[in-house]
Amino acid sequence: MALAGEGAVAIWHDIAPEGRTAFYAWHGEEHMPERVGIPGFVRGRRYVAIDADLEFFNLYEAQSPQVLTGADYRNRLNAPTPWTRETVRHFSRVSRSICRVAATFGRGHGGLAATWRYDVDPASADDHLSRMRTAILPVAARHADVAGVHLLVADEEASAEKTEEQKGRTEANAIPRWIVMLESWGDERAFASLCDAAMPDALLRDAGARGARGRGLYRLQNWRSKTDWAP
Repeated sequence: MALAGEGAVAIWHDIAPEGRTAFYAWHGEEHMPERVGIPGFVRGRRYVAIDADLEFFNLYEAQSPQVLTGADYRNRLNAPTPWTRETVRHFSRVSRSICRVAATFGRGHGGLAATWRYDVDPASADDHLSRMRTAILPVAARHADVAGVHLLVADEEASAEKTEEQKGRTEANAIPRWIVMLESWGDERAFASLCDAAMPDALLRDAGARGARGRGLYRLQNWRSKTDWAP
């Protein structure tokens, strides 16, 4: 199934062991309801690593990229709750991108997700986007057990904006520029092989992907659709 809107926030991170229990409580009870309660936000998901360089992957879907650069979201980022301030100091190696959904294909959603984070030479960006939209992603989406496959492109200026919430972390965010996400409804033990068949790294490199951080395999932990929320 296609993503739920034309904008997305994609976040990867680790968490310090001493903050792990508090992170789960905060993220489920406050943070995700808060985020999907923002006007224009539609859905939030949190995944945990099966085999990945960063332990958690979070995806927030929004109606449009403009929602993600608008006042409602910015005001929330610049007025973190006390629980948020306490929790985010345990985050490390954060990668976060505010994105437009450049392409999205699929027949459903899956509890397994793979992500690829990479760059593309600006001179090759239009060709890469065209190949992904017209050939690579549609073919990947037709593989058995692939529920959906999506391409996100970061707004680097918006992603780099300093906020009060980010100041609570000890490190600056990395900003992945191009992101592929593949969802599966199949078995976890076969997921890596499915990704090798549907989205081989060599295919992305041939299409112009550069500086890839490697494929990350994740399973779904939490899912939250639109909700009312008040601080």
